[in-house]
Amino acid sequence: MKKFNTIFVVDDDLVYHFIMKKLFSKCNINANTSYFFNGLEAIHNIKNNAQTDNVPDLILLDINMPVCDGWQFLEEFRKLKQNLNKEITVYLVSSSNDISDLNKSKQYEEEIKKYFYKPMTQEDFETIFT
Repeated sequence: MKKFNTIFVVDDDLVYHFIMKKLFSKCNINANTSYFFNGLEAIHNIKNNAQTDNVPDLILLDINMPVCDGWQFLEEFRKLKQNLNKEITVYLVSSSNDISDLNKSKQYEEEIKKYFYKPMTQEDFETIFT
């Protein structure tokens, strides 16, 4: 099983946060998990900890959020990722199956490992964590 010590869940849906907590527990994923309601909160956290090891190993990122959506997050992340002390794995997790979102995700191939559809399943977790 892949070991991610620190995980960020970036999604504006409180119910989704609850579901993710249950999935982490069910799949025995023991990590320091932080939840953010928009991309700006997560980017600020990463920027504030850029020169430390307190940045996440894994980010599960939604696309449609207020304040700073997933695309805006990825633009900022692209600018700062080379200045980080470790590599961060990013998965897009969205309810959008719009072809324009799928095509747009290809513009971020260097930042995004894979695109998952909500709701995430135990099989999706196995893909990520094994």
